[in-house]
Amino acid sequence: MTRICGPAEDFASSALLGFASLHRDIVRPVKGGVLRARPAREGKVSLVVGGGSGHFPAFNGFVGFGFADAAVAGDVFASPSTQAILRVAREAQLGGGVILGYGNYAGDVLNFSIAAERLRAEGIDTRLIATTDDVASAPRLEHYRRRGTAGDLPVFKIIGAAAEAGLALDAVETVGQRANARTRSFGVAFDGCTLPGEKEKLFHVPEGRLALGLGVHGEPGIDELDLMRPEELAAILCERLLDEAPSDAGSRITAVLNGLGSTKYEELFVLWEAIIPYLENAGYSIIAPLAGEYVTSLDMAGCSLTLTWLDEELEAFWCAPVTSAALRRERVTGQESIALPALIDVPKTVMRSQTDEGRRGGLCVARAMARLSAALAEAEPMLGKIDAHAGDGDHGQSMARGSDAAAKAARTAVGAGAGPSTVLMAAADAWADRAGGTSGALWGAGLFEFSTALDDRAMPEAQHLALGLRRARDKIAALGKAKPGDKTLIDALTPLVDHFEAGIEKGHTLSRAWCEAAKASTDAAEATKELLPRLGRARLHGERSLGQPDAGAVSMAFCARVIGELL
Repeated sequence: MTRICGPAEDFASSALLGFASLHRDIVRPVKGGVLRARPAREGKVSLVVGGGSGHFPAFNGFVGFGFADAAVAGDVFASPSTQAILRVAREAQLGGGVILGYGNYAGDVLNFSIAAERLRAEGIDTRLIATTDDVASAPRLEHYRRRGTAGDLPVFKIIGAAAEAGLALDAVETVGQRANARTRSFGVAFDGCTLPGEKEKLFHVPEGRLALGLGVHGEPGIDELDLMRPEELAAILCERLLDEAPSDAGSRITAVLNGLGSTKYEELFVLWEAIIPYLENAGYSIIAPLAGEYVTSLDMAGCSLTLTWLDEELEAFWCAPVTSAALRRERVTGQESIALPALIDVPKTVMRSQTDEGRRGGLCVARAMARLSAALAEAEPMLGKIDAHAGDGDHGQSMARGSDAAAKAARTAVGAGAGPSTVLMAAADAWADRAGGTSGALWGAGLFEFSTALDDRAMPEAQHLALGLRRARDKIAALGKAKPGDKTLIDALTPLVDHFEAGIEKGHTLSRAWCEAAKASTDAAEATKELLPRLGRARLHGERSLGQPDAGAVSMAFCARVIGELL
């Protein structure tokens, strides 16, 4: 829902004024829309775009050098009035004629068509270009019925560049119609959007599902599927569009991966990584692609993919320089999208143990890492839930990622015949590298310090483990500047060290000493629920953490129990 709103009926006009104030170097407000802050040269063809509000940066964000001369803004998801279109177009016209650009929706078609007739009657040569890129909204043989969605961006950008280059009205119109005819879009929604002032979404997509073929005015999709991996979603989007390739399509295209409001940039980047190989394997060169929010639908969760098949002229205009709130770039030259090669991790040289005992010891360490990885993957939701009470909820993910990488690195080291110290050292570095964050750094450093107590020529024995635990505890405490009572993993690690050493001194077997120490660690971790945090992010939300144990202490004790079971 829209949480910063004011009177719902003033939402669109208030947003327009706020936008114009922020971008006063590019636009200036007029009643019903915005104009370029610095008008283009006299005699130039003027491009006036528009439609309903709620799609930012469309359409106000399209105004600027190399793009539109003006934009007309209707109410949320509503066509601007004929009068508003007339006012803005009159202000924007420079003597070279006007092109009115809009999406193919009934209200927009009606109001822009009437405005065009009125402008022509006033002696202003006016042409109409309605975008029809959405392949889900009508069959191919009825393409003229299709609605305009994120294809607005490449079509209007190309038209704007053609006008900026000085082409006459007939030529600009021809370029625009050709760009529209060679542009296709298809989208998916993960949930609907909410109109300003309303509490309920216009439609809902069931949890764990996605809707195919959505519109940008809150229209629901044409079908539903289960959520899927990025590669599968990329295939659906690309297949729908490539099946609609123009008959005279070449091998050069541009692509716009568009977020609809609540699907954020990192998600789009992940999807784009899956889209690149699909398009390039289909034989296409991708010219100056874009991923971001360009034609949104308020707070709708979803995205769309737009492809424009370029010819030499369209490519030149697509790559021309532009300065607007939505898009700013210099002229693009020689930029084809090339799939990046897989990242190569330079392998570390692993020394082979000189003894059978050492190699057996390395295998024992690798088995421990594998058991930890499996257990932490299963415990990920539990640890994340605990962390969410006073942290950011990512501790479970961090532990699962780190241990998975450590297990793989340990397995690789064992394959090279490494002993226990070298195997654990490799696992420690991989854990820290993959887990990241504070816990990743501390676990990596602690395990690395632990590895220095092991002997690559021998099986790990009780004295090795006791020394390793103490070195790990001391290193983690020094790095994190934590002590018992601070509500950190040290609260669980300290009793593990102390009780294990005590058990070994009493003559207990290694497994008994470890399991008893793990129980003491578990009890200490549970007791952290009565503590207030003194370190880390949790200290900022101290009261909220009362009654909840520390996630780092819980995971430390959990790992101790897992190793105890293995022993």
